[in-house]
Amino acid sequence: MYRLAMYALFGMALFALIFSFLGLIDFTPAELMLSAAILTAACYTSNYIFARLFGAPVNTESCFISALILFFILTPAMDLNGAGILALAGIIAMASKYLIAPFRRHIFNPAAFGAAAIFLLDLGGASWWVGTSAMFPAILITGFLIVRKIRRFDLFFSFFATLLVSAFYFFGAFMEAILSWPAIFFGTIMLTEPITTPPTKKLRIIYGVLIGLFFNAAPPEFILIAGNTFSYIVGFKKKIFLTLKNKNEIAKDIFEFVFSPDKKISFAPGQYLEWTLPHDRPDSRGVRRYFTIASSPTEQEIKLGVKLSRPPSSFKKNLIELKNGQRAFAGQLAGDFTLPRDKKKKLAFIAGGIGITPFRSMIKYMVDSGERRDIALLYAVKNENKIAYRYLFIEAEAKIGLRTEYVISRLIDAALIREKLADWRERIFYISGPEAMVDAFKKMLRGMGVRRKNITTDYFPGFS
Repeated sequence: MYRLAMYALFGMALFALIFSFLGLIDFTPAELMLSAAILTAACYTSNYIFARLFGAPVNTESCFISALILFFILTPAMDLNGAGILALAGIIAMASKYLIAPFRRHIFNPAAFGAAAIFLLDLGGASWWVGTSAMFPAILITGFLIVRKIRRFDLFFSFFATLLVSAFYFFGAFMEAILSWPAIFFGTIMLTEPITTPPTKKLRIIYGVLIGLFFNAAPPEFILIAGNTFSYIVGFKKKIFLTLKNKNEIAKDIFEFVFSPDKKISFAPGQYLEWTLPHDRPDSRGVRRYFTIASSPTEQEIKLGVKLSRPPSSFKKNLIELKNGQRAFAGQLAGDFTLPRDKKKKLAFIAGGIGITPFRSMIKYMVDSGERRDIALLYAVKNENKIAYRYLFIEAEAKIGLRTEYVISRLIDAALIREKLADWRERIFYISGPEAMVDAFKKMLRGMGVRRKNITTDYFPGFS
């Protein structure tokens, strides 16, 4: 996800350079190249220094993303004074991640904070020069790719629809809002930054509406900072240090990692965390991953269930090589893949491979708390030695009446669902697994006549 954003913004910068050569942008190629170099150097260097001072992992993708966003919203350097302002904006942006970070989790979008600080210091401010008709196709493509990757259409559309309505109602400027390309850049690239957005869909929609409502009331960077404050209040406020306690191969190529957190984490069964594992020479997927928490809130440790592919990514290779006592970092608790409040609703869990992890969390929680629900679990695996957490499901069958059906070396199709679940029309289906599998099951269930509201899917940015 972070690499995609970085590469997409870099592609936009190349387009801007080409348009500059063609005279479609008001700045010269030399000014754009100088500005990009200054911001990149300032953000990278200051981020590295702050990370070392605060003992935090160095996330190079983040600093490059912030540098590129600042490149598009601040006026390019035309002289030494302008170069100094850009460098200062980059340093302030990176500083905000470490100096304004209670519980080791930053509150504000770094680029927005850097731009706002430059304005408050009376050194100019954000010009949002990216908002030109020449840049619109690049913005549209880049924004779509990012929003699609992180599945934040709910946030973007709630923001943009509210912006259009408020612009028309308060200013009679409907067409001006539609043609406000900075709003699309803002809404797709800056507003959707995962760390500074709320953790659930309902809260994200409220967040988008609030930002859209007040978007024209002040410079966008200040509106985003205000929105980030709301997000921080309603969201997960901590960054967690986790120490590896042990790891075990619980099924063929599936490992369970057990970590001791430095503080208690309150979460709902089925939610996920963003994990950071700094390592040398990371591959194109970077040093971060999103993993569902496999443990239950009733357990003291934080557990991960991870499938080890062949060959593994650099992240998973370093994860499997972790020794007991070594640490990883986690934050950004989020996710709507949780049990319904109404305990009388009948549920059907469909899991494929490592997609069993959120169900492990839910089922363990119900076993420990004695909570009984009518649940049928359909667990698809290629062969029997790939079944994970079998002993828990046997225990759950005895204690809370869980019904488990292992589907080995065959597909879960409509016929099987009708055979195993005579009351399938009455159930809410929860689906977890690789994205292609989840999409296929959604299509199949819809074809069977299952209502859209009775299908809940597990998704988090960058399925691992």
